[in-house]
Amino acid sequence: MARMAPNNQRDVQLGTQSAKSLSGTVLERALAQQTYASDPKYKKYTQQVDRCLSTFDNVHEWADFIAFLKQLLKTLQAYMQFKEIPRKVVVAKRLSQCLNPALPTGVHQRALDVYAHVLGVIGLDGLRRDLFLWTSGLFPFFEYSATSVKFTLLNIYDAHFLPLQDSLRPVMKSFILALLPGLEEETGEFFDQVLNLLDRLSTAVSLYFFLENVWLIMLTVPPARGTALSLVSRRLSKLVAENDFATMLGHDVGLMIRAFAAALEDDNLLVRRCALDLILQVLRLDGIPMQKSSHEDRMIIMRAATSVVMRRDLSLNRRLYTWLLGPDENAEHQITYLRSHSLELLKTTLRTEMFSPSTEYPESRPFKIFISLLDKWEIGGVLTEAIVLDVFKALKSLIESETAAGEDVVITASTLYEAVEPHIVWKQLLTAILNELTGDGLQNEVIRLTRFILKTVHVRDEEIQLVHLPIVFSALCEAVQIQTTLSLARGSLSVVSDILRLLDALRDEIPSSSLLRLPVDENISSLSNVRGPLELALKFYGLDIQLPSNKTRPAPRIPFATAFEDIASLGAILATAILQEEQKLIIDWNPSDWASCLIATLETDDVTFLLVDQVITLLVSLQSAPGIQPALAIDQRHVIFKLLRTLFNYLRPNHSMYHARAASLMWVVEKTSAHRHVESIVAEALTSPDAMDRESSYHAFGTLWRLTEDSNIPGFSLKVPLMITLDTLKIDDPCLRRIGETWMRCSLRSYLRVLDPILYDLLDPAVKRVPSATNINGKQLQGFSYEHLLSVVKFGGQGFVRVVRTTLIQRSYYPELVERVQFTGLTDSDATYQDILLEVLTRFLQSECKIKRVEAMMPSNILIQSTAIDLLQALVARGEADPPSLQNVQSAVIGKMYFSVHTQRLELQNKLLHLLHSVISAMTTSQDPRTLRSTKVVATDTSVESSPHDWPEDSHPVSVNPLLLQTLVDGISLPSNSPVLQHWLDFVLISVLQFHRTLQGMISPLGDCICKNLRNRLDDIRKALKEDRDDHDFPSNTTDAEFIMLLNTLERLVLLSLPTADSSHAEEDDVPAEKPPGVEPAGLFGIVTRVFSSESAPSNVEEQLTILSPGYRSLHGAVVVLYAIWATMGQTKLRTSTSKHEMLSLICAKTRTRCGRLFEHFFRLQPSEVLESIVDCWNMERPLASSPIIPAFELVDVLATNAHNVVHMICESISCRISGLSDKNRKQVINPNLSDVVLFRFLENYLDQLEGPLAVQVWHRFLQLAKDIISNIRDFRPQVFPVLRCVSILADKITQTTALEDRRIRKDLQDTYGKLLDALVISVNRSTDTNYWIRRNNKDGHASNGRDSPIPQDADQTGQVLSTQLKKYPHNIHLYQTSQIVQYIGDTALPRLRKFLVDNDRVLAVCTNVVYYIVSPALKTKSRPLDFDPTTFTILREITRISAAMKAWRGVISDVINDPRFFSCSAEAGMDFRSIIHTWIDTDKGVFADFLGKVTSAPSTNIFTNRETENQLRSMNMRRMSYILLCGEKNQFLTSLPTIQEKLVDTLKSSSAAVVQAEVYLCVRVLLCRLSQHNLDSFWPVILSEMYRLFDQTMIEVPSDGSEVLSLILSVCKFIDLLLVLQTEEFQMHQWIFITDTIDAVYRPDEIAPEAMLDQLSEIAGGLPAPQESMQGRSTVAFDLLSTPVSNPRMLRRPMLNHLRQIDSIRDLVPFFSSVSVASYESIYSSGGNIDWDEVERGLLSDMFELR
Repeated sequence: MARMAPNNQRDVQLGTQSAKSLSGTVLERALAQQTYASDPKYKKYTQQVDRCLSTFDNVHEWADFIAFLKQLLKTLQAYMQFKEIPRKVVVAKRLSQCLNPALPTGVHQRALDVYAHVLGVIGLDGLRRDLFLWTSGLFPFFEYSATSVKFTLLNIYDAHFLPLQDSLRPVMKSFILALLPGLEEETGEFFDQVLNLLDRLSTAVSLYFFLENVWLIMLTVPPARGTALSLVSRRLSKLVAENDFATMLGHDVGLMIRAFAAALEDDNLLVRRCALDLILQVLRLDGIPMQKSSHEDRMIIMRAATSVVMRRDLSLNRRLYTWLLGPDENAEHQITYLRSHSLELLKTTLRTEMFSPSTEYPESRPFKIFISLLDKWEIGGVLTEAIVLDVFKALKSLIESETAAGEDVVITASTLYEAVEPHIVWKQLLTAILNELTGDGLQNEVIRLTRFILKTVHVRDEEIQLVHLPIVFSALCEAVQIQTTLSLARGSLSVVSDILRLLDALRDEIPSSSLLRLPVDENISSLSNVRGPLELALKFYGLDIQLPSNKTRPAPRIPFATAFEDIASLGAILATAILQEEQKLIIDWNPSDWASCLIATLETDDVTFLLVDQVITLLVSLQSAPGIQPALAIDQRHVIFKLLRTLFNYLRPNHSMYHARAASLMWVVEKTSAHRHVESIVAEALTSPDAMDRESSYHAFGTLWRLTEDSNIPGFSLKVPLMITLDTLKIDDPCLRRIGETWMRCSLRSYLRVLDPILYDLLDPAVKRVPSATNINGKQLQGFSYEHLLSVVKFGGQGFVRVVRTTLIQRSYYPELVERVQFTGLTDSDATYQDILLEVLTRFLQSECKIKRVEAMMPSNILIQSTAIDLLQALVARGEADPPSLQNVQSAVIGKMYFSVHTQRLELQNKLLHLLHSVISAMTTSQDPRTLRSTKVVATDTSVESSPHDWPEDSHPVSVNPLLLQTLVDGISLPSNSPVLQHWLDFVLISVLQFHRTLQGMISPLGDCICKNLRNRLDDIRKALKEDRDDHDFPSNTTDAEFIMLLNTLERLVLLSLPTADSSHAEEDDVPAEKPPGVEPAGLFGIVTRVFSSESAPSNVEEQLTILSPGYRSLHGAVVVLYAIWATMGQTKLRTSTSKHEMLSLICAKTRTRCGRLFEHFFRLQPSEVLESIVDCWNMERPLASSPIIPAFELVDVLATNAHNVVHMICESISCRISGLSDKNRKQVINPNLSDVVLFRFLENYLDQLEGPLAVQVWHRFLQLAKDIISNIRDFRPQVFPVLRCVSILADKITQTTALEDRRIRKDLQDTYGKLLDALVISVNRSTDTNYWIRRNNKDGHASNGRDSPIPQDADQTGQVLSTQLKKYPHNIHLYQTSQIVQYIGDTALPRLRKFLVDNDRVLAVCTNVVYYIVSPALKTKSRPLDFDPTTFTILREITRISAAMKAWRGVISDVINDPRFFSCSAEAGMDFRSIIHTWIDTDKGVFADFLGKVTSAPSTNIFTNRETENQLRSMNMRRMSYILLCGEKNQFLTSLPTIQEKLVDTLKSSSAAVVQAEVYLCVRVLLCRLSQHNLDSFWPVILSEMYRLFDQTMIEVPSDGSEVLSLILSVCKFIDLLLVLQTEEFQMHQWIFITDTIDAVYRPDEIAPEAMLDQLSEIAGGLPAPQESMQGRSTVAFDLLSTPVSNPRMLRRPMLNHLRQIDSIRDLVPFFSSVSVASYESIYSSGGNIDWDEVERGLLSDMFELR
């Protein structure tokens, strides 16, 4: 807007004088007519002209035109004494119409004769005064005129227009534009005459002003650019030779630059070539014009010039290279010219385009230009060196952004990297990297950029891989080493770590052989005396960077040797390359010191396992690399000890994510030595004096034992640790004993591993047993000592002895071992002392030391209690204690267990569990003495297990201590109890199943407890999956073994809770996948956990689950937890392959497999209940998920054999929930939390997952349900909608298969879909009052079965939790809102209607109902026709796309658009309604003709209708036609254009009402947007004359405030505003009439009044006196709305008056009048021809709608 300053200052100085001059011009024109008006002869003259003009209405053919022109000329010649032409506006209009290019040449010649006579009569003064009238027809005609009349036309230009001299200034652009077509052919007949005429024209108005208009033409009229350049090329060469740059540049060099830029971006190749030739003369980069231009202007011309390389034309490229390199042919001089004048501008332009790409072209365009410029080596090398880093930075930014077209940019990046000179690229990269390394250490942009290039650009250039990458790699290695040596603190900077990552990426790109040879020739003199790779790189790339170097290095050496000396951490991967080459490398290093320093990093506190893994892998790899001298040896005890100790620590419980890799690394380290270091180190850890460390070491050893493969023979490799662990089973320390038992139970994996070591130990002849004698009641008994007796009893009662007896001994060749095991049993105790012993031992068990003596007495007290428990166990298990004593022991044991759990004492819990089991067993068997001796079950083979029926039936249930349940729940749930979790689970499995009648009440709470534990561990896995950082270790105690244990327990508990369940079905699921066949894990008392398996299945199912029964609650709770596990562990995707993720994969795989087996087991027993629970889980998860819930459907596919069964079960579940649907043999509703709506939605989603053939399979089953619903629509109305959704999905899939060829299927589909849709549509209308479909509640659903609700009144806590879920998840009870149903009809039903219902009659019937019941009521209830809701609009839009149903919707659309309130709606509604109108006019070809016929006639049934009402009706009819035109496609109504023009002309002629004529201009605005250029050529004379008449009358007589004419003026101004935005070629010939379209708009000369009508109106209206109320506020607001920012160099042109809807005074348009010329010039100057079409159409709609 800076260009407006001179004009504004001049206006302040000359405002009064301009106003006077302007008033004189207007008055002169008016007085000239009034002077002759009083003359009688002139009146007669006027009558003759009127009579002649009236004959034009009867013109029908070209002969009539000639007759009319002859008569007009004769009339004019009869009154030559008058210098004024009567009715000159009409005369000029008719003459313009006679110059229509479609008329014959004879008509044109006659019209020119009339023009010549008129111009001769009025003279120069008359022509100057009425220049518009006589140029509007003559100027546009020259381009289309025939050769025979061109001479006459040129003579008229020469004789009448050129003498006007400086008065031609306002019309200069139009005059030049009119003459330029004469220069298209240099050999043309009139070329010289036109060129001479243009030269004289330039002399008349000054050459610089003439050139400025040529620049404007080049900028705004693309077809005229070629001839304009031809003209300029002939005239600028003389100015350049004379150095007359002032004349050439004029006021603004930027205008000339933008003109050349537009020509350089033209689609015509010849125009571009001519433009390049001109800028080589005029705009040389070292010339004065470029020096005087601004930086922005220079960038514009550079952007346009460089774009020519995209055409791939050699002639264009050659001219561009000459412009950039200068005229000299010498290459050195060209490069010097480039550096001096071109490089900086070229670099800035490309960089700006790359970092801030324009939306006008693809983002890859500037990069492709850069690639093309590389073809010229004089430009490519210098430009690459200057901008290559910026290029790759811009590429990186684009690829990493979400808005970039990624694939195209990546391909461009690869092409660019391949095209640039590698030497320059890596020179710049190395320079920048070294600068970042030696800087403050915080900058790493180029380092990351280099990594990005290596990762993204996939180009394998031999020179890069063999020369540049090795040089850069070794140089950076030395640079990092030198910087770290100079300052140890720099080693911790982020830039060093970034360079190390870069080196890792470089290493991946370098072939191994390239590191084993010199990258450059040793004989090169400039590189002969270098020391080290860094100095070699600096000299090789010619870098002048002062960096310290390694002066002690010998002559140049291979990159591997120097790199290894500098950064030894890269040796692991480089060693692989060395092994492939037969050569020795002598390296200057001390391997032992280096290894010590490296190992020392493992002892720091912040070390991570990733670093440990890399360091140990590196050390092992270097030791195995024989090519390094001196070699690295780590086979030393202190070295191996540190490594193994570090790895052993990662086998502890808090590092479960790294167990697998740590164990693998330990055996890798073991193989590097000839000694058995692992065994000694583990043994040392197990004998640590620290109790906590020792316990953790046992766990770590168990992990190592479990993860060690059988090929490593762990039984012998780890014999010493194994024996230490087994010793804990027979020592007195309860802590170690518990650890040993836990190890045996959880880590044993297979007894085959320990079989041979145990046999060796047990059969050792050196083992001695010393008997002792004890006197009891005078009797001498033979036995062992007290402690040995307890050990033997314990060992004989554990699972290890049982496995050795039942499994291993049978396979052993050592019969002595079997005999020894048989001697481990205890003899029965005497009953007399049994009561005393029980009492004493019970007291010992309950005794606790005082708090102040806990530290001193606790170990001894624990030992005493442990011994007491062992003796109680022996007595209770093998004795016959009386019930009161057993009840006392039970209370004491449960109390002690509760105390131990909550005080975190783990030592006695295992023994207490054993003792409690024995007590309960004894209490049960004591009720029936006959079963006392029948409880021993001995299996002789591992494949034969004891059956549940072999256990004693607790036919006489005994009372259980009430504290037992809480103790069991706490023992399983508390995290502190996790080390002994397996013992508690074994107790639950054995005791609850064996004594299920006694402990029946505990099954459900224990199941809930197990589910809670599974959820906690699942949360831990979720956190581990989300954690994606390697800078610290992730703490986790969750393992796959825990999941398997809990799942096994959950399975048993659920099966026990079911009334018809049998645990035998899980036989094949109980063995973890990693256990070998034939070897079973140990369970409680030597009995495996699969002890209850059986092959028999229940044959008779009589008892069923009931609502909220304990069995169902347990099953449902288990399914919920299993579903969560299935969903979570099935969606894990490993992003990286790390140790943690490998362990997570292992856990997820095993757990999900076991989870699936549980699902299969439960599904076999209770398929319907399990499926409903899965649906319930899916429903709870669905509202919280943003993506489709896949796990549920995946799980259903796994469980069900086929889709038909799934659909059948869901349909049955739905049927039992709908009252009256299926009363016969109706199934009871088990899950009250699940409604039929949820089941329908699940079924809908499930059907959507099916393929076409599967949909055909399930069609008949679902069809049965659909027919049941259809049979009684009245009662089942709420189910119609969900059934229709499912039918729609099935139908959509069936129509894609050949099954539709089946006549019955096709008929069923059409009948069912049609009836459901009809019922739904009709029901929508009936439910409008309530706005939703009433669903019955759950209580009604249950009562419908004819019974009361089965929910028990005294439901326990779990039942209450399930009941509260109805409140927690309100989405389980759905209310189908009418809006949802209507939306479904519009979005889904109607688009598929034609696909499903092939018959047109069916389609029409459905659409008729939709219109009648939905659309019509929705329209009737609205105050405005287009105010209907979006769903109704969607229905209307979709239904109009069905041509077969046109009869149904045609009347509705017609009623809407013919509604008098139609245009009172919002513009947004009108915008949306366009698509419907477009479909209507495409379908019904007679619609537009009907509306067109209503334009000129406004029939009214009321004979008393006044004229105002008739005008209003005509205007509305005109507006409806305009709206229909706007709704059509471009050129859609081209065939109707003559009729449209005729109607518009008739309207202008017949109606003088301003409101009607305003609609004409609105219609023409629409035509401009909907028709191509040149289609309105014949219409311009009429429109221009009407506009001239209106503005001329306005200037003579300014309309008063509130006048009706103001609306017409505003409409005409908006029409001009749109024309200025579109800048059509036809209007540019006439726009000077309304605005100043030359440079005078900004730089207006002094003493010259404006000639443009809008400029004159600005002066006239601006000089009017202001009304009493202040208009400043309104004017300011209007101006703010009109002003458009022009700071953006590529802004879009948009209308200025879009936001102005009405005016109350002509003063409201003063801001527009005063700024339109400047704003138009500025928009052309800045926009580059870009139009904001959205804003244009938005303005049209806003003028049509929202009537006030």
